[in-house]
Amino acid sequence: MEQIEDKKQFAVLIDSDNISARYAASIFNEIENYGYASFRRIYGNWSGKSNGWKEQVLLENSITPVQQFSYTTGKNSTDMAMVIDAMDILYSGKVDGFCLVTSDSDFTRLAMRLREENMYVIGMGESKTPMALTKACNKFIHLNLINKQVADTETVSVSGGQKKSGKTMAEEEHGSAVTPLTQIEDAIISIINDNENKGKITYLGELGSRLNDRFTDFDVRNYGYTKLMVFLQDTCPRLSLYQQDSAWAVGLKGDLDRTKLEKEILVFIQNSGGQVENLSVIYDNIHKKYPSFDLKDYGYSRLSSFLRSIRSLSVSGNVVSIKEKKG
Repeated sequence: MEQIEDKKQFAVLIDSDNISARYAASIFNEIENYGYASFRRIYGNWSGKSNGWKEQVLLENSITPVQQFSYTTGKNSTDMAMVIDAMDILYSGKVDGFCLVTSDSDFTRLAMRLREENMYVIGMGESKTPMALTKACNKFIHLNLINKQVADTETVSVSGGQKKSGKTMAEEEHGSAVTPLTQIEDAIISIINDNENKGKITYLGELGSRLNDRFTDFDVRNYGYTKLMVFLQDTCPRLSLYQQDSAWAVGLKGDLDRTKLEKEILVFIQNSGGQVENLSVIYDNIHKKYPSFDLKDYGYSRLSSFLRSIRSLSVSGNVVSIKEKKG
């Protein structure tokens, strides 16, 4: 009994009109990662179609069906019933959070209202769920993505027998349903740079927590993975994972180290007569030779700032030139 009391109490409210019964087990398996489902209610018109929510499924998962008749054709009465119950439960003071199981964006305002009352709101739905609802929750779980079998996509190959990269497979498999991988990688690089500026190492555990805080729908299972480490190795080529004592840490890697990069730039400018009229030409030259080149890997957001840090170069507007050696 003490274990249940220590857990956060959640009210799980399911919109049967928008969620299939095949997700029943997954819904409650997921909620166990956050706390205990003290309220388990599902809303719908049980005199008509129930989207697969048969009596046996409800009994197996201890879900209480709430009857809501459709008084007017074309109107979703379930929405109103769920909202009323949610507010009643909120003001009862018996829960620490809510789990809204729906793909309907009409519940966006409800999620926002519950968060205003300091409730932790978990959303669960399919990847068709509008972004407004996924962002309104503290955490959003794509039920159809976390249930997909990874094994079917891990060995996908292209013509000639070459395997697709993990990043390519993840993007093709899930498209725009979840946060783009480029956004995740940029966020990771920002976190690493921020820690390095403070003299801190970025550990894998911290990185996972901060990604969850930044992206409400972040979950490596959305991209066909089960471990954060494997996800990073496969989809984020600009990152390097290494062991620090008994823990794993994440850093940045580049095709060029700082010294080699400076030499490359100096040689290019010298071959251009000692001066380049537009610094973007320098960037294009480096990027052509090293496609993964990114200034953020070296701690800069602008090429001009990086070039000014090279002592032998002079930068005036867009013009970059080699400084003349003093006598």
